[in-house]
Amino acid sequence: MTDAETGGDSGGRDRDTEGRARNARPRDGLGRPLPYGSDGVERQPEGVVRSPEETVAEAQALLDAGKPFHAHEVFEDAWKSGPDAERELWRGLAQIAVGLTHSARGNTTGGPRLLRRGAAAVTAWSGQNQPHPYDLDLPGLATWALDLAGRVEAASGPVDAGAEGPRLRRG
Repeated sequence: MTDAETGGDSGGRDRDTEGRARNARPRDGLGRPLPYGSDGVERQPEGVVRSPEETVAEAQALLDAGKPFHAHEVFEDAWKSGPDAERELWRGLAQIAVGLTHSARGNTTGGPRLLRRGAAAVTAWSGQNQPHPYDLDLPGLATWALDLAGRVEAASGPVDAGAEGPRLRRG
């Protein structure tokens, strides 16, 4: 059995193949760690370079499946690998996805805060650029995020990530 399969290495920490600390515990659909040996949701591979169209399509499929944590990771890859001029766009989308993640986990403070931060980022980016890059509906996403932030605070409980997930593209 490998160190990752047994829950650690000789130093007591999970490590990836390059020796970096990396938690190998399985995760649920909202990215929460589960006990070692549990059946979890397959993780998104990290560091994948996708075209913007592939990024949006994959993120939308994950949002539709109620996996906003995983959609956040897809947006994070675009944020880290995309052109500098688009970093704030992808970072704002990642913040919106992780805001939905925290809202679905019942975090009624952090979820709305991240949703608002993401809405502000995509609004600022679209104000300097175009409101519909890659056919994304940035004004609609910002409105959705702000609305959900208010509803999460008012409800004081978790939301259903699958039912609440946004539509990324226009139409």
